[in-house]
Amino acid sequence: MFSNYLIGLREGLEASLVVCILIAYLVKTDRRDALKPIWIGIGVAVALALGFGCALEFGSQELTFEAQEALGGSLSLLAVGLVTWMVFWMRRTARHLKAELHGKLDAALQMGTGALVATAFLAVGREGLETALFVWASVRAAGDGTPRPLIGVALGIATAVVLGWLFYRGALRINLAKFFTWTGGMLVVVAAGVLAYGFHDLQEARWLPGLSDKAFDISDTIDPASWYGTLLKGVFNFQPDPTVLQVTVWLLYLIPTLALFLAPVGFASGKGKVKAPDDQGTRPSKAPQA
Repeated sequence: MFSNYLIGLREGLEASLVVCILIAYLVKTDRRDALKPIWIGIGVAVALALGFGCALEFGSQELTFEAQEALGGSLSLLAVGLVTWMVFWMRRTARHLKAELHGKLDAALQMGTGALVATAFLAVGREGLETALFVWASVRAAGDGTPRPLIGVALGIATAVVLGWLFYRGALRINLAKFFTWTGGMLVVVAAGVLAYGFHDLQEARWLPGLSDKAFDISDTIDPASWYGTLLKGVFNFQPDPTVLQVTVWLLYLIPTLALFLAPVGFASGKGKVKAPDDQGTRPSKAPQA
């Protein structure tokens, strides 16, 4: 549940910040007439993400077991790739996010209503599709058959919406550089577990060999049905009897990716000194006047 809460919080906060920046800019430049197209674009993006998630869940149920495993494994690999790209992209470009969005919004204002809808849709839609895919892969990897993963995602998104509103009103200050660094690092750990489980799915689909070649089996020591086994499964996608391929893939992904991500680059402007949130351009300096 915690890992899915983290996914919802991280992705939801990125989307909330984007919405906050777009709306605050239109209000400050006295272009309230453009707010409706922005909200339409946001609504379409959210609907598309929900539809995509439903299609993944219900569409896969009509497939054979091996086809389900092949689809799940392939999409898990894709989800890990997208999330990895996302955390590195945000770490590198978050300082310039406000200026980039303002530039796109100025161009859209000159082009008309359709361009405004498209700008909001593309800005929020990418986050929504990434979230739907990664949540589906993570929930499938957890495989406990309970609604807890979805509850975790919903709570994370709800938290992100509240934080976004507080940013907009100027009531909350937070070091976004550190926030995205720590949550990004935790997401890399979650992604490593999803990646390993994705390879296990491909083994079960007979796309890859070695399904019976176990690296170790500590099922007698760590009961998967126990509370701590469930906790390890939910947070890290831990499996007490992984294959050699799963362990190899987990190590080859986690160690270099985490080392590169936590290296003192990205937000740093000189020797790794993180700027204050106001300098990063991710929060309005004061609440817009209605």
